[in-house]
Amino acid sequence: MIDHEGNMVGIVQVTEGIRMAREVGLDLIEVSPNANPPVCKISNSGKMKYELQKKAADAKKKQKVVELKEIKMTINIGKGDYDTKIRHTKEFIADGNKVKISIRMRGREITHRDLAEKMMNDILHDVEQFAKPEINPKLEGMQMVVVLAKK
Repeated sequence: MIDHEGNMVGIVQVTEGIRMAREVGLDLIEVSPNANPPVCKISNSGKMKYELQKKAADAKKKQKVVELKEIKMTINIGKGDYDTKIRHTKEFIADGNKVKISIRMRGREITHRDLAEKMMNDILHDVEQFAKPEINPKLEGMQMVVVLAKK
C-alpha cells in the first residue's frame, strides 16, 4: 500500500487500508490489481480520474492520424495528367499520408492487363526515391492497386 504522501506503507489488510484512508478523508484506490499482492493507494478518486483523462487527452492530441489518400488512373492517361498525379502522390507522402494508387480498366481494357502492369511498374519506378510499396501491386476486379508508404 502507498499512503497519501507517496510513501510505501507495506502489506496491509484491506479493512486497515480503508480505515487509514477514511482517517485522512480520502479513498483507497486499487492501482495494480494483477500484482501479487495487489497495489493500493490512498488518494482522491475524482482527482485521479481527472488526471487519467488529461493524460489520455494529451496522448490523443499528440498522435498523428495517417490518412489513406487515393489516386485513380486509367491505362490511357496522358503524360501531363500522369506527371500531375505523381506530383500529388509525392505531396501526400511528404505530408505523412499513405497513398493508394489504382489503375482502373474499363470494359474491354481488362484484356490489356500487361499495359496496366507496365504502367504500375513505371509508377513504382517514378516514386521509388520517396515511397515504397506497402503491399505489392495486385489485381482487384477491374483495377490494379498498390498502397505506398513513406520510405
